[in-house]
Amino acid sequence: MTKFVAYLRVSTQRQGKSGLGLDAQREAVRAFVASRAGKIIAPEFVEVETGKNNDRPQLAKALARCRATGATLVVAKLDRLSRNAAFLLTLKEAGVPVAAADMPELTTITFGILAVVAQHEREAISDRTTKALAAARARGVKLGNPNGAANLVPGAGTEGAMEAAKVFAKGLIGMVEEMEGEGLSLNSIARRFNEEGIRSRRGGAWTARAILNLKAQAEAR
Repeated sequence: MTKFVAYLRVSTQRQGKSGLGLDAQREAVRAFVASRAGKIIAPEFVEVETGKNNDRPQLAKALARCRATGATLVVAKLDRLSRNAAFLLTLKEAGVPVAAADMPELTTITFGILAVVAQHEREAISDRTTKALAAARARGVKLGNPNGAANLVPGAGTEGAMEAAKVFAKGLIGMVEEMEGEGLSLNSIARRFNEEGIRSRRGGAWTARAILNLKAQAEAR
């Protein structure tokens, strides 16, 4: 019988106290372990910390338990560990097998590849936005937002502002959809964006309304 140690992570104290996000992770881990006819041998290790912070006391404890017992570390999703390639690859080199419920066929080789892809996806959002805005300028579109926040609403503002907002929205919509798939509300997504240092188009804090407008912009033709 394969032995597992479960590691769960949420980004906010509120999520940690309410169980928001933890229940879904817990169920995914339980189902995965059952599908492998395995057994979780220790109390789950729960971290309340953003993915950007690599100082994870609970993860360190979980890894120590795995090394001491020969168990496999199991998470609901690979991004519960991190989106930072260097951090993920360091974990791989720690000598502890890692399993992810959303990637049941994860191997040592694919783990390394996915670690790089996870970071690349995050960096690509900024790169795609920059290039798309440059292309818009090359077409003669004047970028700017003289009407303030009104241009965050589809159909409002100048052509340049609308195009810039649309490009920006399409760069982030994938992350919004991923978080919605985890069952997060608009307010929770906004908090996650703020905590992980994802900047809004105007540099201000994210709100539920801003996330809703972002979705509308991404869907605009």
